[in-house]
Amino acid sequence: MTDQADTDKADMGPVFDGVKIGRPATGALLTEGYRTMEDLPENLDELLPVHGVGPKAVRLLTEARAARP
Repeated sequence: MTDQADTDKADMGPVFDGVKIGRPATGALLTEGYRTMEDLPENLDELLPVHGVGPKAVRLLTEARAARP
């Protein structure tokens, strides 16, 4: 049986919805309740105040969003 503390500290990996943005950024987005690219705000710069999400992650997400059909 896994307790909640172990689940909260679980490694969430470096990939968010198919985009390799790094472990800190992925964990931060998931912790904030984002699960898919569609969940993210239209203006991805709004994610910068989230601890763990930096300019590189925002750039990678922006590029991935632009490449999606």
